[in-house]
Amino acid sequence: MATILVVDDERHILQYYREELEEDGHDILTLESGDSLLERIGVCRPDVVVLDIKLGKWDGLDLLQDIRRNFYNMPVILCSAYETFKGDLRSMAADYYVTKSYDLSELKGRIRMAVEANLPGPSGKAVSRRQ
Repeated sequence: MATILVVDDERHILQYYREELEEDGHDILTLESGDSLLERIGVCRPDVVVLDIKLGKWDGLDLLQDIRRNFYNMPVILCSAYETFKGDLRSMAADYYVTKSYDLSELKGRIRMAVEANLPGPSGKAVSRRQ
């Protein structure tokens, strides 16, 4: 299926997402902070990044801007326990915004949509929402 990089500072969330998403056949990479995020994306080239907003000393919305500057077409799903960040204009740079829940059906659906939106088209290039 897809390689997904999950960035969250809560280990139990990372473990839960890993277990659930691996059951769906995905390869899961994890980071507990924003340290080396861009380097990890550059090396691993995940199909999707699932990014928390509150990451200790890191601001996920600032990290999202860094991802867009360096990997413009990288699908990013913001996943936060705080729905209030939907109103922050910086969150509009994400492909999707999902409120954290132990029911991962919405997140799984958004991952599926992000992967499908970036499959190679007839020209061999990814067909992305960000063109």
